[in-house]
Amino acid sequence: MPHSLTSRKPKPKYDVVLIGGGIMSATLATLLHEFEPNLEIAIFERLGRFAKESTAAWNNAGTGHSAFCELNYTPEKADGTIDISKAENIAEQFEVSKQFWAYLISKGYVEGPKDFINSCAHMSLVFGEKDAEFLRRRYEKMSESILFKGMEFSTDHEKLKEWIPLVMSKRNKSEVMAATKMDLGTDVNFGSLTRKMGRHLLEDSNVEVFLYHEVKDIDPREDGRWEMEVKDRINNHKQEVVADFVFIGAGGYALPLLDSSDIKESEGYGGFPVSGQWLVSHNQELVEKHKAKVYTQATVDAPPMSVPHLDLRIIDGKKALLFGPFAGFSTKFLKEGSYLDLPESVNTKNLRSLFGAWWHNLPLTKYLIQQVAMSKAQRMQHLREFIKDAKEEDWELKVAGQRVQVIKKDDKFGGKLEFGTEVVVNKAGTIASLLGASPGASTAVHAMLNVLEKCFPEKIQGEWREKLLEIVPSYGQKLANNPELTEKLRNYTKEKLELDY
Repeated sequence: MPHSLTSRKPKPKYDVVLIGGGIMSATLATLLHEFEPNLEIAIFERLGRFAKESTAAWNNAGTGHSAFCELNYTPEKADGTIDISKAENIAEQFEVSKQFWAYLISKGYVEGPKDFINSCAHMSLVFGEKDAEFLRRRYEKMSESILFKGMEFSTDHEKLKEWIPLVMSKRNKSEVMAATKMDLGTDVNFGSLTRKMGRHLLEDSNVEVFLYHEVKDIDPREDGRWEMEVKDRINNHKQEVVADFVFIGAGGYALPLLDSSDIKESEGYGGFPVSGQWLVSHNQELVEKHKAKVYTQATVDAPPMSVPHLDLRIIDGKKALLFGPFAGFSTKFLKEGSYLDLPESVNTKNLRSLFGAWWHNLPLTKYLIQQVAMSKAQRMQHLREFIKDAKEEDWELKVAGQRVQVIKKDDKFGGKLEFGTEVVVNKAGTIASLLGASPGASTAVHAMLNVLEKCFPEKIQGEWREKLLEIVPSYGQKLANNPELTEKLRNYTKEKLELDY
């Protein structure tokens, strides 16, 4: 039985406190426990189980983000060349995640890799001569990198029918289409993975896990430690907990908690909540005709996270199709949050950032209003750009997780929206927070190693280094420059994670 449901209360002091029971905290706790098993670590999660918010299977697309199919990671420069540097970085970060998960399997900390990761081809699909030419140049550029070895490209309708029969059904033969395909792609159930890690921490480590416990406030102490007010939501009991190091991995609630800490580095940050919705089909006749994640380009004025895609999902052993995302709006910072989250996050330190970001993103505001106002019939029309004869009765609307897009200070505009993932750390390296959404869970291991590098630099370079290289053999090396190591590690993770590409 979880500690929180017994009479046991948190201790008054810990070496490390992690806030939130999502993939970030579970990853960081596992790494810290491997490096230093005697560390006294506590995880506080406000809900009744791990991974109920952004990490939950249906609250994200489940794409193992490797930049194989996401066109926004490969922008076209003014001179017409394709910049693949961001794509290479993201591909390398996902390779780090796979090495960490393979380590967990090899140690017996988690079992059943197919419960959380499965092979699923990643494809980019575009329409029209201009975009087909862009995709061809992107393919040629990416094919030069070892990280994208094996990528295929085609404009041939017969070949595309082999790859995506559901999408090609009833297509006009004169329609210009182009696609790339990477068989190394994956579908990941981050919720299942996180709960497996949580179970390991709960049963086989001295990490203490407290469910239904919410950290309400974080204050600095004169001795350099942090004092937190922790509320037991079942017994309605509050107590103070002190820690040497705090990590805020609380999804949308990271922002107000970071603000409460009063660290200089948090000034000017604001948050803009965006929710998502999917059209989902469990019709197995349709599902069997689509075995890939197929991404296309975002429409004009749409944010990068709104790139339309038609995906195979494998959740709890069952296959389904997912199409979206359609943007939604709520003032909540978490799916199970409060409608007062957004108004209560506004303060004198971030007002200029928030106004600047809103003023310079009016097209985004218009886009969100249009998306929220869409009927199911209108959403089906978007789906029919992918599946010509999609029937309304085969698809249901499902609400995805809440994402809080980071708004940060900008000298020119006052504030600007950030669509990436950001790690905020104070000067002393005693408190860290993860903000932002994409590429998120896929790069959790890289992000948490980034936290450790910033907060425990001497240990990462010293006493923890040997264990770190056992967990992530490629640490400190650039895979893009090392074909031999890339092949070796991909074969190793393929075997351990039982991938069948």
